[in-house]
Amino acid sequence: MNKRNSVIAVVVIVLAFFIYLSVNQDEPEYTEIVSGNGRIEAVEINIATKIAGRLEQVWVNDGDFVLSGDKLAQLDTSSLQAELHQAQAQQKQANTAITTAESQINQRQAEQQATVALVKQRQAELELAEKRLQRIRSLAEQGSVSTQDLDDARAAVVSSESAVAAAKSQLAASEAAIQTARSQLANTEAAAEAAAATLERVQTQIDDSLLLAPRDGRVQYIIARPGEVVAAGGRVINMVDVSDVYMTLFLPTTAIGKISLGSEARIVLDALPEVNIPAQVSFISDVAQFTPKTVETREEREKLMFRVRVSINKALLQQHLEQVKTGLPGVAYIKFDSRSAWPKALQTELN
Repeated sequence: MNKRNSVIAVVVIVLAFFIYLSVNQDEPEYTEIVSGNGRIEAVEINIATKIAGRLEQVWVNDGDFVLSGDKLAQLDTSSLQAELHQAQAQQKQANTAITTAESQINQRQAEQQATVALVKQRQAELELAEKRLQRIRSLAEQGSVSTQDLDDARAAVVSSESAVAAAKSQLAASEAAIQTARSQLANTEAAAEAAAATLERVQTQIDDSLLLAPRDGRVQYIIARPGEVVAAGGRVINMVDVSDVYMTLFLPTTAIGKISLGSEARIVLDALPEVNIPAQVSFISDVAQFTPKTVETREEREKLMFRVRVSINKALLQQHLEQVKTGLPGVAYIKFDSRSAWPKALQTELN
């Protein structure tokens, strides 16, 4: 029994040794380079509605690649279209009222000009009557005219004064009429502005009912389906921005002091082990944390780790947008010294 146990122990040790070799062959040791495993991630975008409504149509499916401005989904706009027609009618009515008010102002101004002319005419008649009265009064003192003529001249002056007063009253009334017409114009203009604002608001809501892709990306999943009623701010589609792709990894404290923002990096995916994707460090956490359970470190004695983000070059992403897929596991390599060359296995870059 002891001999059998010894043989089994030797076999276990040999198997463990080969397993160790096979595991560590995937991650070769490099000097002046630190590595960590992670998964390809991208910025997630939730496409949500600004207004409440019933979802009428969804044009995309899970996994579809979309470009910025592409149509994604449409809310039902039948009630909004009715409000739009009502607002258009109100605006048309207000514009007609403005034209009518402007015509009334022009008419009242024309009447005022005629009244001004009438006032001048009545004043001229009054001046003439007063001069005639003075002449007749002088002749009456000389006995050249009768008393009746003098009385008639005085009556003519009084009549002319009354006519002037009546013309001035008419002028004041025409001025008041103009002010009233202008007030009506201001009211109709305010109504037209309110109708225009309502029209703009309804049109904006109709425009917001059409959901467009804000960026180039890939649809991850559809949250709401046609026929469902979504609230304002309700999510309809979740997509990822494939122009902002990165890998998050956790590095020990011994490596954090040797890298910085902008440090050169390479990402090697498990699915494409022969491809080295150029990247750079875009984020380093300033707070250490315990080693996450999902991260396998070579030295388990290092319990504190820093979260680091390695971003893929945006210009490179633009050339391969449709090929970008998130969730792929891999390893990120970060070089300590930018002046040193990459190892031969990491020198070839994706282009």
